[in-house]
Amino acid sequence: MHIVINLLLLIALIVIGIPIPFAFMAAAFYMGIMFFPDFSFLTTVGFRSLSSLTLLSIPLFIMAGSLMSSAGIAERLVNFAQSMLGRMRGGMGAAVVVSCGIFGAISGTCSAAVACIGTIMIPRLEKLGYPRAYTTALVSCASVLGQLFPPSVPMILFAWVTQQSVAACFLSTVLPGMLIMINLCVINYFMCKKFPDLKVDPPLPAGERNRLIAATARRGMWSLLMPAIIIGGIYGGVATPTESAAIAVGYSIIIGIFVHRELNPKSLWKSFCIAATTSGVICMMLFFVAMMGRLYAMQQVPQQIANYLLGISDNRIVILLMVNVFLIVIGMLMDDLSGTLLTAALLMPLMREIGVHPIHFAAIMGTNMGMGNVTPPCAPILFLAARIGKVSFNEYIKPTMIFILFAQLPVVLLTTFIPELALWLPRLIMGIR
Repeated sequence: MHIVINLLLLIALIVIGIPIPFAFMAAAFYMGIMFFPDFSFLTTVGFRSLSSLTLLSIPLFIMAGSLMSSAGIAERLVNFAQSMLGRMRGGMGAAVVVSCGIFGAISGTCSAAVACIGTIMIPRLEKLGYPRAYTTALVSCASVLGQLFPPSVPMILFAWVTQQSVAACFLSTVLPGMLIMINLCVINYFMCKKFPDLKVDPPLPAGERNRLIAATARRGMWSLLMPAIIIGGIYGGVATPTESAAIAVGYSIIIGIFVHRELNPKSLWKSFCIAATTSGVICMMLFFVAMMGRLYAMQQVPQQIANYLLGISDNRIVILLMVNVFLIVIGMLMDDLSGTLLTAALLMPLMREIGVHPIHFAAIMGTNMGMGNVTPPCAPILFLAARIGKVSFNEYIKPTMIFILFAQLPVVLLTTFIPELALWLPRLIMGIR
């Protein structure tokens, strides 16, 4: 009974607007008081959990994502995508999706993709005749790619909680992310036929178009090299995720100051402050989540959840469907980071019990939590995009639901029931079993 009250307390505090670290703190204190009147020993658990080199990559990737905008890297990535796709009907919508995918390969979070790409692209597409509400919905749904394409901060946290390979967790969501990106581009193409005021740049001869693409590629060369350096370093065995994150920060600073000359001391300090603030929030969450995790383990909460679901049905398909619903609901209520921290430890024993590979579970969680983050009623990423786009809920809910139902939900189900979508790349590149 106390466990149910604890979870309801946590969710209720988040829903009413209490800052998430304090919601986790209240839930951890409740558990400690109920089961261990003197639970000071748990603070050691919290501090030990933060002593991890892998976790150091999180503030560094956040800082890199913030620097991308200030250093002009994101703007050049958008221009490159526009040069390739901007002269076809719906091409700029596809450019939004591709830009979110590229940005996600650097920043690693949905919120960073929404804040950066949304700020640049929503006004630009409105001038071309795209409804502002439609573009806001497209940016919010495409931002999910930020946690599916490596390096992904939620996957770093998942690997930390479940003691799995960070690189393997990164790879598990690449194919699902590619499918979502393709689906969004296809749906955008058909939906753009309904916009009568849509402006499309006149077509160019093949030679001239190729020269334009080459020119934007040259101007954005240093920006395009950034994801290649990060991802190539990780999977080439040259650098760990933490070292690659540090390289990304150093690279952004050098390019922003000496090449693009758009980064100044004020914007650099702002990026450092953003990274410090966000990292502090994450560290508080990690501290209290570690305490809750130890308490849950001592009270055998994961085993109780597994036994409860197995008691409802021993059919693997039914259990996976129930897990999907649970993950989507958690994604609706929490951001991608706190949702990952809460559910990874709770559900991993159940996944092992029904024979789901841990890396497959990483992809299931990533796709479900991503969809939950843009699914009303709570939808934290969707509402962040609405604030940036300055549109009301009634305006963007219809296109959002179309993207969710026809672009994301099919991929969630395919990822859940076709393990090879998640496991093929990790097995090919890393040889996992």
